[in-house]
Amino acid sequence: MAHNHSSREWLSPNSNEEDMGLLLAPRLAYFAAVARHEHVTRAAHDLGVPQSTLSRAMVRLEQDLGVALFARKGRTVSLTPAGRTFLASAERALAEVERSADAVRVDADPSAGRVAFGFLHTMGSETVPELIRAFRVDHPRVRFTLVQNYGEAMIERLRAGDLDLCLTSPVPDAPDLVARRLDEQRLRLVVPDDHRLAARKRVRLAEAADETFVTLEPGYGLRRITDALCAEAGFTPRVAFEGEEAETLRGLVAAGLGVALLPPPAVARPGVVELTVTAPRAAREIGVAWLDGHPDTPPVAAFKRFLLSRRGRLLSGADTA
Repeated sequence: MAHNHSSREWLSPNSNEEDMGLLLAPRLAYFAAVARHEHVTRAAHDLGVPQSTLSRAMVRLEQDLGVALFARKGRTVSLTPAGRTFLASAERALAEVERSADAVRVDADPSAGRVAFGFLHTMGSETVPELIRAFRVDHPRVRFTLVQNYGEAMIERLRAGDLDLCLTSPVPDAPDLVARRLDEQRLRLVVPDDHRLAARKRVRLAEAADETFVTLEPGYGLRRITDALCAEAGFTPRVAFEGEEAETLRGLVAAGLGVALLPPPAVARPGVVELTVTAPRAAREIGVAWLDGHPDTPPVAAFKRFLLSRRGRLLSGADTA
């Protein structure tokens, strides 16, 4: 390597304001190989690159850092104290890159990869476990990272790249998303078992106009649907309690604290009666969404095909009744 610079020139750091990570990352493996072999020619042979390329890369690395990493004697080199410090960090960084590469290769494995899947709380007790069970009949080694949340939060996670797919309601309509309707879930008016309407099987929503409602918090899809259906029935619901989970609302109804519009429960709850709403038609669409243009790994593509193949039969009979 040429080293006829003065020490001031040799150690003056690169004044470029570029991110040092972008400058250094491509050279870390070169540096580690030279440090390991303590010989430029042998390191170049091991890496399969021209010796001149490797020599220039090491000179530029030292110039960018503003530190001498090697003491040179011909083509033999030894690490300076600064070089030893830098090598330890470089080896950790390279090991982490290798671990990350292994992880993404495993996640993309068609037979044993990973799917990050989000879904509504109300679909977590029966629908999603049954979906995954059915999918794993043909894909037994695929792993799932599962996230339960309300619709808007899941869309945010999709956009952040934390989720591959999500089941949500209402079906989103946004230019950066692809969404497909899969099924429909009827909503019921849930009342305490000693309520004036409890002996009925069917009810018009307008008959509950004077009732106190318990609902999900604003921002939840089911809350927007509740408000819209009540408006269609000619009234604004008087909300006494707001929660984050449908079964909690059922408990509040059982305690006599109000009525609620809810999807069917996984298991019948004592203390409440669930009435079919005849008008307006009370239902919510369930759909699957993903980020437009986002490349799918093979396991994600397989699970997406599986979900789309279940259009119209995503939910159990109880869910759609």
